[in-house]
Amino acid sequence: MEDGNKIAEKENRSPKEHEIMEEIDYVGGKKLRKKDSFDMESTGEMDTCHRQVPGWGTILTLAFQCIGVVFGDLGTSPLYTLPGIFPDGIKHNDDLLGALSMIFYVIVLITLIKYILIVLAANDNGDGGTFALYSLICRHVKISMMPNQQAEDREVSNFKLEMPNRRTRLASAVKSKLESSKAWSYFLLMMTLTAVSMVIGDGILTPCISVLSAVGGIKLAASSLSQDAIMWISVVILIFLFQIQRFGTDKVGYAFAPILLIWFAFLACIGIYNFFRYDPDVIKALNPWYIVMYFKRNKKDGWISLGGVILCLTGSEALFADLGHFNIRSIQLSSCCVLLPSILLAYFGQCSYLRKHNDDILDSFYKSIPGPLYWPQFVLAVLASVIASQSLISASFSIVQQSLALGCFPRVKVVHTSEKYEGQVYVPEVNFLLMIACVGVTLGFKSTIEIGNAYGLAVAFVFCITSTFLILVMVMIWKTHPLLVLLYMITICAVELIILSSVFYKFIDGGYLPFAFALIMVIIMFIWQYGYRKKYQYELENKVSSEKLTNLASDLKIHRLPGLALFYTQLVHGVSPIFSHYVANVPALHSILLFVSVKTLPISRVSPEDRFLFQRVGASDLIFRCVVRYGYCDPERNKEGLEQILVDKLKQFIELHETDREEASRQLAKVDNALREGGVVYLMGEGEVVASSSSNFAKKFAIDSCYSWLSRCVRQQDEVMRIPRKRLVKVGMTYEV
Repeated sequence: MEDGNKIAEKENRSPKEHEIMEEIDYVGGKKLRKKDSFDMESTGEMDTCHRQVPGWGTILTLAFQCIGVVFGDLGTSPLYTLPGIFPDGIKHNDDLLGALSMIFYVIVLITLIKYILIVLAANDNGDGGTFALYSLICRHVKISMMPNQQAEDREVSNFKLEMPNRRTRLASAVKSKLESSKAWSYFLLMMTLTAVSMVIGDGILTPCISVLSAVGGIKLAASSLSQDAIMWISVVILIFLFQIQRFGTDKVGYAFAPILLIWFAFLACIGIYNFFRYDPDVIKALNPWYIVMYFKRNKKDGWISLGGVILCLTGSEALFADLGHFNIRSIQLSSCCVLLPSILLAYFGQCSYLRKHNDDILDSFYKSIPGPLYWPQFVLAVLASVIASQSLISASFSIVQQSLALGCFPRVKVVHTSEKYEGQVYVPEVNFLLMIACVGVTLGFKSTIEIGNAYGLAVAFVFCITSTFLILVMVMIWKTHPLLVLLYMITICAVELIILSSVFYKFIDGGYLPFAFALIMVIIMFIWQYGYRKKYQYELENKVSSEKLTNLASDLKIHRLPGLALFYTQLVHGVSPIFSHYVANVPALHSILLFVSVKTLPISRVSPEDRFLFQRVGASDLIFRCVVRYGYCDPERNKEGLEQILVDKLKQFIELHETDREEASRQLAKVDNALREGGVVYLMGEGEVVASSSSNFAKKFAIDSCYSWLSRCVRQQDEVMRIPRKRLVKVGMTYEV
């Protein structure tokens, strides 16, 4: 009778009620979420968990730290910007007003309005960079290349996006267009990989140009010093810079921030002094008409000089990429109160000096320094140039961590350097490669002219890609009014495209360098992502069914060993085919078997309450699986307490989901006996990927040569997970994809 009432009640439900009730199952008086995509219940109700809002004490502390980490590149741009605009000298005195006006307005438009006020708001739960924008888009549009999406992931508290309730035709049209074509998925992925590769390329070029520019100032006091000597001094400084990265952003920030504060104070004071002493009329540069007159006088040469103007914006992308090391308020506060006023005063002071000394343009920074302050400012310039490199190096570490977590970068060691502040990481292998590349570029180019050309192209390219992603976020996620989006496009985007066209003109004069770096990085990242995806798809297509798993577990020919076995696999939909391969060759299973999949969601962090998903597999009461979910910026997933957490969560799952209390007690007793008699044993599958015989040459080369070689060179999965070697059993299998 009760069942009949339930059926009648079900038939009277509205379609919406059907949709809601199909997701809910009542077991033992508890509501459990179910999803067809994964067939798995969570370990309990998921409480909404938001990132803790920092107090003003933390904000001020981080604002002080980020001065020493994030602003060095922008802060040292007065060393080389004006010489980059006028490499052949100043042809007309009013050209200085035009150049100064361009510097002022691009800093306001791009650094202040675009990055500090708009782009920082497009963060992913406090983390920035191109991958943060890409992850926001992936969560709103089905363009992810990995077939491991689960409906349960949308229940994670940080997964849902806070956005307006209203819908617009433009947002729906753009979303439909992106989802309807696989080509758009590849295009956005390639744009993401290109952008992050360019930022890593900036991490190579920034130390070179900053240190060479600063050290070059010693020629004014020691004219006998050759360019080779300056080059070798720079190399020594660069090696020292990369050696201190192991101490972490936290300690480096505290050490560097006081130095850079003094540097900014000197910039501002010297700028004010020069402004009033030489030519206060440079204030007329606030009138943008001088930009029009500049281009009217210089025509093509004026357009080419935009490649030098962009040097005043170097480091703007680092404000966003380094966001995970700090937070929005700390960067906005220190930017508006310290960074922008200081560098703008420095530029106005330099131009005021140059209005009276046109011939000093190539050494304008040092020659505009009052005599008694030369040596203090020189020492500060060298120290500031070292600090300038820190912003892009830290950004490179963050990017590699995000790329690694999303399966787009070969496995490397990621060290979290601060327990107090999230997101501060150090990657030893990447640090070493950056150091080698920096030394190579410095020895190869020796001067800042060609490095400046390369630098400008990398910066302009990243600006344009970030703007493209930002427009997608505005349209599809923020639901920004179309007129405001159009205004952004005809102002900021137009300026960036014009500058990009200018820096391309100098492609053969050093501009090819960032493209060479980016090409190598994109090839490595794409091949790794391609092989990683093909391997996952093979496992998904050949997964072990629940029925087959039950038959294997109940086969009397298979010997049962005491202990709890953790079988690590990448697959989250079903059981990896490596398991049946293992049983076929080793006919023995442990008394308790738990399949563990470690998965990265397209969000920055996953709260501990949302991390574990458990399911009972097949008809057996002692085979389970668990998906351990992390965000791409979560602290290292290989904590040694993970083993105990998994055991505790397994027991909680049995208690929560077993309706018969006696049966629950019996199963818990079996788990305890297994742990007492055999302990925990790790089983890990190692699938070697080879291209099928029918594959074309390109696929065979990518899989058999490139991906296989990368797999052998990088850290193995058990190293990354820090699995005890004495309790590890590896199972090998060849995947033909």
